[in-house]
Amino acid sequence: MRKIPGRRKFVATLTKAVGTSMFINTPGLSRSRQLWDSPPSFTVGQIMEIVLKTIPDAPFPKTVDTLKSGSLSQKVTGIVSTMFATIEVIEKAAAAGANFIIAHEPTFYNHADETDWLKNDEVFRYKQALLTKHGIAIWRFHDYWHSHRPDGIWTGMLSALGWQNNVDAKNPHMLTLPAMPLHQLIVHVKEKLGIKMVRLIGDQTQTCQRVLLLPGASGGRNQIAAIEKEKPDVVLCGEASEWETPEYIRDARRQGQTISLVVLGHIMSEAAGMEWLVPWLKPQLSGLPISYIPSGNPFTYE
Repeated sequence: MRKIPGRRKFVATLTKAVGTSMFINTPGLSRSRQLWDSPPSFTVGQIMEIVLKTIPDAPFPKTVDTLKSGSLSQKVTGIVSTMFATIEVIEKAAAAGANFIIAHEPTFYNHADETDWLKNDEVFRYKQALLTKHGIAIWRFHDYWHSHRPDGIWTGMLSALGWQNNVDAKNPHMLTLPAMPLHQLIVHVKEKLGIKMVRLIGDQTQTCQRVLLLPGASGGRNQIAAIEKEKPDVVLCGEASEWETPEYIRDARRQGQTISLVVLGHIMSEAAGMEWLVPWLKPQLSGLPISYIPSGNPFTYE
């Protein structure tokens, strides 16, 4: 087993950070060992320690990035990175012999993954039983990944879009691209991020060069403040409350501003960042199977 200095101290600190998170006992891992021949020996806690050493000021005294299932001491047979640890992702991870899922977003349908209100819910109980059956640990990796320098989600998105060299030195959310019509920009984004459909307020023939990229859900006030400061041609955001930024853009256009808003969807606006976690993590855990399983967009369109 690989020895990591100060592990006992780390586990004690991390356990406090985990707080009241749910722990699930780990059953035997014989099936995983059959699929993968003698993977390197790491525990969940050791892997978390390795990762947190790369994050400034980690571990945080208050964070949603706690274990949602499993335990720090269980041996890891393989890692899966994903946006959401959906039932489908859990099933696929188990089928691949992986017992550690690193997910960017909540597992139990609320930001803090509080489960008291779900204790009698059949969907929650099914998911919990599935995790127990396969001995799978889930670690949410949201605050820490965004706190990495550079931001892991941001870096993955820029890499997927091919825009690494177009970032404004003063504001990483601002990009200066070769001038193109908005419809061409939308085609590029949809193709690179695997998005089937976007929501648009604006003119698809409008020429775009200054792009404000706001993946995820930064909130209406933050979005509007950034728009007012940067004066972009187009805003690409993950999601927006319909009564906030979309209404601001509608009024701005009526006022006479040339600006458009493209809503990509929260999941697909950040998924590339969790996919990028795989090549970032592999060199630190050499020999351990690590893969990305997309949770995908749950919506269909008619």
